[in-house]
Amino acid sequence: MSILVGKIEDLVLKMEFLLTYIAPWQIVWGSAVHAFAQPFSIPHSGFLFLQTILSSVVCAPLSPFQGSALFIMGYVRPLKFWERDYNTRRSDSSNVRLAATLEHTFDTDQNNFNSIFYEHLSRSLQNSLCGDLMMGRWGNVTSGDCFIMASDYLNALVHIVEFGNGLVTFQLRGLEFKGTFCQMREVEAITEDDGDDKSCLCCEPGHAPGMLSVNAAFNRRWLAWEVMNTKYVLEGYSITKNSASTMLAMHALRKTLIKYYVQSLIFFTIRHSKFLEWIAMFLQTPQGSALSSDSAIERESMSFSTNIDVDYDIAKAGISRKRFRDEYIKWIKCCLAKREEATPSKRPLSLHDTVTLCFGMSILGRRALASASPSKLPNTMGILCGIHALLKNDIRISNPKDEWVFQDMEILKEVVSPAIKMALKLFQDHFIDSDQFEDLNVLYDSSNQALADTVVAYEGDPLWRSSILNNASSLLTLRHVLDDTSDEYQVFTLNKRYLSFRVIKVNRECVRGLWAGQQQELIFLRNTNPERAVSSTPSRLSGI
Repeated sequence: MSILVGKIEDLVLKMEFLLTYIAPWQIVWGSAVHAFAQPFSIPHSGFLFLQTILSSVVCAPLSPFQGSALFIMGYVRPLKFWERDYNTRRSDSSNVRLAATLEHTFDTDQNNFNSIFYEHLSRSLQNSLCGDLMMGRWGNVTSGDCFIMASDYLNALVHIVEFGNGLVTFQLRGLEFKGTFCQMREVEAITEDDGDDKSCLCCEPGHAPGMLSVNAAFNRRWLAWEVMNTKYVLEGYSITKNSASTMLAMHALRKTLIKYYVQSLIFFTIRHSKFLEWIAMFLQTPQGSALSSDSAIERESMSFSTNIDVDYDIAKAGISRKRFRDEYIKWIKCCLAKREEATPSKRPLSLHDTVTLCFGMSILGRRALASASPSKLPNTMGILCGIHALLKNDIRISNPKDEWVFQDMEILKEVVSPAIKMALKLFQDHFIDSDQFEDLNVLYDSSNQALADTVVAYEGDPLWRSSILNNASSLLTLRHVLDDTSDEYQVFTLNKRYLSFRVIKVNRECVRGLWAGQQQELIFLRNTNPERAVSSTPSRLSGI
């Protein structure tokens, strides 16, 4: 009897899906095929009904052919109907060739980077989904039901495989992020408010208080989905993205970023445990001897410019030690004082030698930033490309004067690499209050706080994935977005908080049918377009 009841339920769901899909007022006239198939499908409605009964008996989906009103029966599928293994296979710096990372052949795959957010969402659901289902927060749930979790930024499809005895088995499939056509249609359909609809057929007589109008009630009956919960709270990350090109559009903003970069280089140099060893090592090198002179100057048009360097000496056409000292001596003294408070030294530190090392570090860091840029120009895209390369630890020493760093490669790992990350964080924070970092003590404390609370990393770095899965409180990265229509860099800021989702229950036979149709187009018709015919369904079907 239970088997018969299950088959009847599948038949009812299939019929609801078919009637909703082929209703004349919901037809998507996307091509001549649709206009041809719709009227010619009417004489075959009897055969379609028999086909629906047969598909219910053998548990096979009915899928629309090319998004039209003609339906074909797929092969038999069990309850777990996704044919491929959709477990996340993330590509990062630990499992791809080094050349692929340096040549930008995989770091523009946004789907690869976005998958971590769905993986984190599935981890959160593992902790709370079963209890929420038992408490009825998702309505009446049975095995095989499909739900859409929709937020302002991402949507996900949850398929309940088995549910009972205090356990739940589910599959989660990421849908679209904000900015795609499908995500926009899904959110519009779900958030559509029919309360203001006052129409009845062709008139607008209004509606009784607390009730829908005749047209709105009719439209609501022709839906393949139902909102079960409008405020389902789940732990996750709020994602904020800003165009990095806009942030660096002005010369003053680029100069501010480079200033924070130099200050970060000084910060990590002085606070390091090998600070005294580095001073002794650097002073013995030819570059250290040259920069120890008060009249020292570094000229290189590709790396230094009056548009981005606050210590650029126009009269001498380069970065002079005198200008560097005038601009950063207070910050150097502040870092030395903080170091002395934490670890008092047995003998006083030489301020002259400290300035020499910090000057050398700033020259090294700025040359590394310029070398990573293909354009070799201090423009917006050149700086962003350099920052993105340094985030990946792609630090290239191209000037023989900087080869002194090879005596201790830890300088690149412990100073240059974290300095660019800290500069990006400070630059992002300075938009909140541009004057807050004028106080050097506040700047030092903010740098220490950022080290403890914020993870700044390249998205292909395993640290990025592990930090998200371990619920880091705040994360920051720079993403290179490259597709057919754009080539830009975006700053992504993630903050851990409780997110509000809408939970929508979808007719599971609708999901199975549309999914089967997409598989047919993908496998047999070789249609790899993300906006395939079956995908472009009416909003009444939630655009699955």
